[in-house]
Amino acid sequence: MNRFKLIVATLATCLLALPAVAEVKIKEVVSPGGITAWLVEDHSIPFTALELRFRGGTSLDAPGKRGAIYLMAGLLEEGAGDLMAQDYAKALEALAASFSYDTSKDTTSISARFLSENRDEAIALLSDTIHQPRFDQVAVDRVRGQVLSGLRSDTKDPNEIAGKAFAAMTYGDHPYGTDGKGTIDSVTALTRQDMIDAHKAVFARDRLYVGAVGDINAEQLGALLDTLLGDLPESGAAIPGPAEVTIPGGVTVVDFDTPQSVALFGQIGIDRDDPEFFAAYVMNQILGGGSFESRLMTEVREKRGLTYGVYSYLVPRDLAAVYMGSVASANDKMAEAVQVIRDEWRRMATEGVTEKELQDAKTYLTGAYPLRFDGNGPIASIMVGMQIQGLPIDYIATRNDKVNAVTLEDVNSFAAKLMDPDGLHFTVVGRPVGLESSAQ
Repeated sequence: MNRFKLIVATLATCLLALPAVAEVKIKEVVSPGGITAWLVEDHSIPFTALELRFRGGTSLDAPGKRGAIYLMAGLLEEGAGDLMAQDYAKALEALAASFSYDTSKDTTSISARFLSENRDEAIALLSDTIHQPRFDQVAVDRVRGQVLSGLRSDTKDPNEIAGKAFAAMTYGDHPYGTDGKGTIDSVTALTRQDMIDAHKAVFARDRLYVGAVGDINAEQLGALLDTLLGDLPESGAAIPGPAEVTIPGGVTVVDFDTPQSVALFGQIGIDRDDPEFFAAYVMNQILGGGSFESRLMTEVREKRGLTYGVYSYLVPRDLAAVYMGSVASANDKMAEAVQVIRDEWRRMATEGVTEKELQDAKTYLTGAYPLRFDGNGPIASIMVGMQIQGLPIDYIATRNDKVNAVTLEDVNSFAAKLMDPDGLHFTVVGRPVGLESSAQ
């Protein structure tokens, strides 16, 4: 069995060795050099998942350089140190290791998976990736071409069009208000030096969070962290301040020639650290949280056949919080779908939920939670997310208790306070019959 197949088999074995949620014991590790990480030891198989996350994400783009962070993250696998892209890929495969990179509005992430026998070599290669990315011009041009191709495709995607229009309305001049991938013009103008500057903006110790799961102990992890991250600069680019959220009630119609309109809808939301967050979380599950039993699915899909799917979701980002949803419907049915959704928003505000709905939502949310822990990698990612959100180290063990503690009064009083049917805004892309742009 070659090395690449071996790591696939090892990952499959990792799923079988998964501990129950109650058995996920997290310990805090502080390296000799002062880097903090959360660790779950599991020595049943010789494999470790390491998750590194840097706060800031595409919001750190310098003025006039939109898309630089996104492009830079896409170049991290295109060679490092003495290894150009092809040689780098071969070295990674020879180690049976896996590195992946991602960036969002709030974070840039590196996910590493490696076998214990190759830990030192894998970390050395990852260190080169973090500290000595090559950013060869040929790689910059190739990955830039891929990004530009995606951006051109986005101009024909009604979902992307809706997302950009809604964000621009909601966040204005804040980085949240524009696409982190940049525009065709901004990405075309980016240079290799912009990649170097973007790298410096992101990779710093003052915004670093680390999670590790697998065949590694606290002492080994501490040494690894100092080797891998000890030389990072203390600080990077300044993280922007909070966004001022502006969502006027009404409808925005963006003309687009398609037989089916798509819509994003939303209003002011709730921060993740708000004491009433779990009341909001349970309420949203009942309204449109993804289950076929949700009110929106029942009213919009099952009773009226206006859509295949309609959802609502809380979006508590680092710098702003909104409450959103999405739906797609035929042009001649979208106006009715919008009205039904607004009516359900109003019904939640005025009538609240029933005891049965509350108990069904709790059963679903608490039962589904353990399914998130389906491997060392997901556990490492969850731990890093907990750190960024400021959650306590025992949160995994207590999370379901917080869901179960939500009462009918909690949900109904919160719904009356949060839900704003008149302030709900729909951004519709398509040619919906009987629906025109309006604003309150």
